[in-house]
Parts: sequence; C-alpha cells; structure tokens
Amino acid sequence: MPWTSEHLKWLVDTGKRLTTADGKTVEVWEFHHRKDNAVLSPWAKHFRNHYCLDTEIDILKPPRYARSKYLTSMKFPDLSAGLGPGIRAGDFGEILVADYLQYLLGYWVPRLRWDCKDIRNSSGKGCDIMGFKILDDGKWSRDDTLAIFEAKAQFSGSKAKPRLNDAVDGSAKDDVRKAESLNFCKQRLFERQLPVDVTRIARFQNPEDYPYKENYGAVALFSTSLFDEQEISKTDASGHPYSNELTLLVIRGNAMMDLVHELYRRAADEA
Repeated sequence: MPWTSEHLKWLVDTGKRLTTADGKTVEVWEFHHRKDNAVLSPWAKHFRNHYCLDTEIDILKPPRYARSKYLTSMKFPDLSAGLGPGIRAGDFGEILVADYLQYLLGYWVPRLRWDCKDIRNSSGKGCDIMGFKILDDGKWSRDDTLAIFEAKAQFSGSKAKPRLNDAVDGSAKDDVRKAESLNFCKQRLFERQLPVDVTRIARFQNPEDYPYKENYGAVALFSTSLFDEQEISKTDASGHPYSNELTLLVIRGNAMMDLVHELYRRAADEA
C-alpha cells in the first residue's frame, strides 16, 4: 500500500496537559503544517488511496472520465454542498488519527472504511479507527493489543463545540460495536485476498478464549481559533466503560479547513 508518514513530522506534542471535569488528563498536540510540496504531494497520494487505490482508479472510473472528475464527483466528499465539508473534516481527522496510531504508536491500522461508501457525503459506520499489535504472528499472546479510537473534528464555525466529549461518547459505544467492526475488517481483507491479514483480525475475535489488551481513545481536532481550554475541561469521561484506561487527545492547527480542502484538491489533481 502506498502509505506515507512524512507529514507526521508536523504533529508535535506540546507537553501541555489539560484536566477534564472527572479528573482525567488530556494531551495537547499541535499540527504545524506548511506549504511544502515535497510533503504535501506524497501525503495527497496517501490520502487519495484511502478512497481509491491508484492501481484501481482507471478500472473504476466511468469511461472517458478524467481521474480528477471521478474522484471529486463520486469518491471525495463535496467541497461546499450540504454535509460535504463536515464529512471532509471528519474523514481527514479519522485518517490523521489512523496515521498517528500506525506511525507514532506502532499499530497495524488497516485502511478500509473510506473506499466503500455508497454515499460520498456520509460518514462510515462502526468504530472510527482500529489498530492492532500482535507480538508474534505465529502465536497469540495476552500482550497483543487492540486499539479503538474515535475522532471528532471542528475546523469551522464561530464557537467551540464539545468535540472531545462527543468523541468520548462515541468511544463509549465501541465496546458494543467492536465485534461488528472486526467482522467488517475481516470481510474487507478477505475480499482483497489478504489471508495473512484476515488471520490477524481473527486473533481478536474471541477474547474469552484468547484474551488480549485493549486501548480505547478519544481525539478532538480543532482549528486553533476554535480551540477552547474551558470547553475541553468540561469533558466528562466517567461514564465510559473503560474510563480508567481511556486515552484523551486534542490536536490543534492553524487554518485546518484550508488544509483539508487543499489536500483533497491535490489528491484529485495529482491523480
């Protein structure tokens, strides 16, 4: 898969920590993006391939369609109409958190939920991001880990919304959605004829007989102008079923919606 991690050099832990209403710690990270073609072009390709593999685009697009037209009219969320911009922000946030899990925390993160939408201006169902750590592919260890993270973004508007609390509320449902989301991953990998990866998913489908560790997380992403420490501090994760093990994270960056639109533009124009 044509994945890349060069853009993650812009994602920096500030060292700042906030405290929620129920006393939990929130990590604060910043995304220092720049107009750097050497980073943005590979990142745009990486981003595009979540929706449609470059090796498949000429087969999937209608005859005589330009690749860019196919992507912007049938695969990518809309630039301006209806729910499109919000879905763009949400998809961007999920993919960035998937990159964070894979490249900074060392999980294997299958990229499966963005290319199979039947309606492009809609969000995927089930758990947002699932990551897997298996210490030895030939053995199933109690120290193998399943990570399930929820991501919520706010890159536009005039007032900060409780997006971290929204992510916590979404994460609280993941224990119930886990089995169906694992089955979804397994089925998609089977369709892609990746039997080794299918077996990796199977390792996490029977925790009663083959226990493993679980890591739940909630992430809120903001444009810096909408980052509000007081709003974040109102977050209450006490009702989460894994409250004591929950990772809480916020990511802020300047003009994030402009970045999102630029990334989608490059992903289409450079296809």
